[in-house]
Amino acid sequence: MRFANPAFLALIFLLVPLIYYGRHSGGRIRFSSIETLKKIGKKSSFHPRQILLVLRSLGLVALILAMARPQSGKTFSEISSEGVDIVLALDTSGSMAALDFELKGERVQRLDIVKKVVADFIDKRAADRMGIVVFGDDAYTQCPLTLDHGILVEFLKKIELGMAGQSTAIGSGIGISINRIKELKSKSKIIILLTDGRSNSGRISPVQAAELSKTFGIKIYTIGVGTRGPAPFLQQGIFGPTYQYQEVDLDEGTLQEVAHITGGKYYRATDTQELEKIYEEIDRLEKTEVKVKEYTEYNELFHFFVIVGLLFLLVEVVLGNTKLRKIP
Repeated sequence: MRFANPAFLALIFLLVPLIYYGRHSGGRIRFSSIETLKKIGKKSSFHPRQILLVLRSLGLVALILAMARPQSGKTFSEISSEGVDIVLALDTSGSMAALDFELKGERVQRLDIVKKVVADFIDKRAADRMGIVVFGDDAYTQCPLTLDHGILVEFLKKIELGMAGQSTAIGSGIGISINRIKELKSKSKIIILLTDGRSNSGRISPVQAAELSKTFGIKIYTIGVGTRGPAPFLQQGIFGPTYQYQEVDLDEGTLQEVAHITGGKYYRATDTQELEKIYEEIDRLEKTEVKVKEYTEYNELFHFFVIVGLLFLLVEVVLGNTKLRKIP
């Protein structure tokens, strides 16, 4: 609580001599009735006027507090953010079925690990608009940019192997991603492209797409995933499922060039922990600017003190003219 006019509180000190004078002044003595006066005679240690003095003092103090305008305040915060527009471009080609990543001690497909790590990344970027592009033989938008990250994660969960074809059109993935954010007005626009292969499809090369991205001021972070050497794939044979090891050709040189052209960075993830650290680093590099403005709304409380003060004075007047009336 605060007082809007605290100078009026000084008036309370003026009541001290008045109270002292009221307690020690002579004059007429008040009695609750004439019958009481007859019974006790001329001597009594009871001083009813002190009750009236207390009521009057409390009433005046309450009115002085009302004049000082007591107020109660509640603080509010306005949070505004200048977010980053992010497109998550994900490879869904057949090679993403490789079982060279682990989760809780079990082998899982690359795509499943990517979906989990990306979901965690989305959860950390609440103030950013984000969308998803998938690519294989070609590329298309899985989810347009949105601030509704709940919807975004639902679309992420629906991503499946081969949904865009079995090949790898990295250039097309970049091109579709550019189209999603090139016209947006934001502080920063980035594409996070993840793949485990070499571009072997599409009508535009990754380097050409990177040059186009640069003209729109869009930064590209590239991530190459997969172990080095042959990767295990689950095959259904005559005698049940077996693992077959196949070479997966990851074109790191092109991914590095794409990142360099656009001012981004290339990363390589050979296991789950490395992939998590990569997205954590990108999260640190691309920070959202958050501004917090605090303000306080005050409610007036003087009405309460006015009512209380008048009630004290009213009780004093009533008692002074009835139970504690003056005897001439």
